[in-house]
Amino acid sequence: METLLVGVDVGTGSARAGVVTMTGELLGRAEHPIRMLRRSAIEAEHDSTDIWRAVCRAVRGAVAEANADPSLVYGLAFDATCSLVLRDEHDRPLRISGDEPDWDTFVWHDHRAIAEAAECTATGHRVLDHLGGVMSPEMEIPKLMWFKRHRPEAWNRLRGAYDLADWLAHRATGSGARSVSTLATKWSFLAHEADGWPADFLAQVGLSDLFEKCGLPKLPIAPGESVGSLTEAAAEELGLTTITQVAAGLVDAHAGALGVLAPYFDDPIDRHLALIAGTSNSILALAPDERSIRGIWGPSFGAIVPDLWLSEGGQSAAGALLDHLIRWHGAGGEPTPDLHAAIVARIGELQAETPNLASDLHVVPDFLGNRSPLGDPTARGMIVGLTLAHDFDSLCRLYWRAAVGLAVGLRRIVESFSANGYGATTLHAAGGHTRNPLLLQLYADATGCTIVEPEGDPVLLGSAMVASVGVKHGSVRAAARAMQRSGTPRSPNPEKYAAYDRDYRIMLELQRQREVLRTF
Repeated sequence: METLLVGVDVGTGSARAGVVTMTGELLGRAEHPIRMLRRSAIEAEHDSTDIWRAVCRAVRGAVAEANADPSLVYGLAFDATCSLVLRDEHDRPLRISGDEPDWDTFVWHDHRAIAEAAECTATGHRVLDHLGGVMSPEMEIPKLMWFKRHRPEAWNRLRGAYDLADWLAHRATGSGARSVSTLATKWSFLAHEADGWPADFLAQVGLSDLFEKCGLPKLPIAPGESVGSLTEAAAEELGLTTITQVAAGLVDAHAGALGVLAPYFDDPIDRHLALIAGTSNSILALAPDERSIRGIWGPSFGAIVPDLWLSEGGQSAAGALLDHLIRWHGAGGEPTPDLHAAIVARIGELQAETPNLASDLHVVPDFLGNRSPLGDPTARGMIVGLTLAHDFDSLCRLYWRAAVGLAVGLRRIVESFSANGYGATTLHAAGGHTRNPLLLQLYADATGCTIVEPEGDPVLLGSAMVASVGVKHGSVRAAARAMQRSGTPRSPNPEKYAAYDRDYRIMLELQRQREVLRTF
């Protein structure tokens, strides 16, 4: 009887679960939406109880689809966005703001802590050498600074703060263990140092009480190490058994990177980049040595594989930008998958008539700041070349040109990696955009890189890989060798790369002019 694994991936809008074999075959998959409260353009909150319910429904659905015996599921791991879950002295939800008790989780893209992030950057501390030189408001330290300043009465009651992947493991097992994946990349933990917590930095930013308030361990554990077995209550809710061991998990982009880069660990790994494309876009790279790059998060030691350094560049709003433009445009509405598909289909028809579609319309996609390579959360997006048109075709043109803006922005990130020792010409893709052939081909053409389309669901596969470590494979590298899946390459068109060079240069000029305008 085959031993099975469950990988759970919690994104911005849904929880997904997959039942996976020890050889990486996906037997069943299910998904359930999660709620989000947008208080403003920069404030967003989740309800962790709602997330747990969605996880349970997704796991039960995946097990049912796989027709799997729950008693054969020996390993489980969670990956999730770097959202921040808050708990009080009784391990109950601690609300962030407002009067509603349910909203206890900062969504990863919540940017209300921009001022606190800037204070962290102003310290000039060595932790910034592992954050691209700039603290992002998407990290947990500035969010906690904001919470302490703006909700002091709640801060007094705070006794637990978790990255979402760690909280899910806590909810499932009762353990307070944390993963290197989360602490080294989002909490300023320096995993390559003997005493990784930078006490002087925490004191400088007013968080000397971080350990008491957040329940943090002195040391995190490596992805794949056991956190514990499912509690009886969690097993019943998930439809599994207490036989199931929960492994320390990953940030969601890290799980995707593991899933797509697994076949290349025996190659020079720095020749390959992972592109995790969805609500946001992330480009992740692994290397055997430490490489600091301005505007690129990291390098973080052991965040995915114990002996490799991880670096991550990204765009905070990618799919989120396209959704926003659909809602914003007069011919748009709710950005459902069907509406996205209709827009993509119409773009294809318009391009058949006009290959150089809407070339006088330009979108700088920095609507939620420029994560990479500028490291500027205060940057803003731009649309240049609008007319009074408000029909469906004008929406399609705007959508297309926003996608072009995202693609040439990715080119700039790839070039930052290339300038710092990464010889990659291939992007291994995962995430929602892998279901959008228009975007994948555009990303290939604009970056000049081959895009490899994955088989199955590489994010769930990455989580299943770490779940397998304690069950059978013994290490992440061994799991990668045993469970790796192939992909289909999509080559760039050299002629289109040359054409998009114009858009790239225009984007650079518009970003430069934006800085000029700030001086007025």
